[in-house]
Amino acid sequence: MPGKNVRSLLGKPVIAWSVEQAKAAGIFECVAVSSDAKDILAAAKAAGADYLIDRPAEMATDTASKLPAIRHAALDVERIRGVKFETMVDIDATSPLRFTSDIVGAVKLMEDTGATSVITGAPSRRSPYFNLVEVDDAGIVALSKPLPHRVERRQDGPRCYDMNASIYVWKRDVFIEDQRVFYPDTRLFVMPEDRSIDIDSEVDFIVVEALMARRSYQAGA
Repeated sequence: MPGKNVRSLLGKPVIAWSVEQAKAAGIFECVAVSSDAKDILAAAKAAGADYLIDRPAEMATDTASKLPAIRHAALDVERIRGVKFETMVDIDATSPLRFTSDIVGAVKLMEDTGATSVITGAPSRRSPYFNLVEVDDAGIVALSKPLPHRVERRQDGPRCYDMNASIYVWKRDVFIEDQRVFYPDTRLFVMPEDRSIDIDSEVDFIVVEALMARRSYQAGA
């Protein structure tokens, strides 16, 4: 969805919501935005970002993972400030439905458990044990993850969650050396479905806009 980061959402660029939420959380030493697009960096600056990081071209392709870009941004800010951070948090620009309490809660979960990282997600509508299927090369369909016993209701299977890509929290030292989403001790901070929609299509944008308008959303809620 081209231009989604700077598209107007209830009167401000999409990315502005996330920058303002990060600032309102009140737990960060600084807020940095990484991009290779000048309009995105300009919108982030207007929203209050402390640092604007020019993302290298090789990290800004359609197929590039965002993890090296996060590492690059963190090291760049550390170099500028002359410090070394303990915790790093990625707040996705296209997930503006989160509350600042979600950000604070995800960081607190890492601190309380001592986990290497925390991701966020919402209860899944589909279960690989009940109604999520795969089709093999012969066209045969089967459950993605069958159990030894039959699951009669989705609720009877193991609890499953959709990653919502809203918030990622890492211990800085581990991430810098080994950029991953999942580590052996990664924890999940659960968010409700109505705060877990990532804008990736026109339909997503319409739904997010409607939800935000309906609850008279204000940054810092």
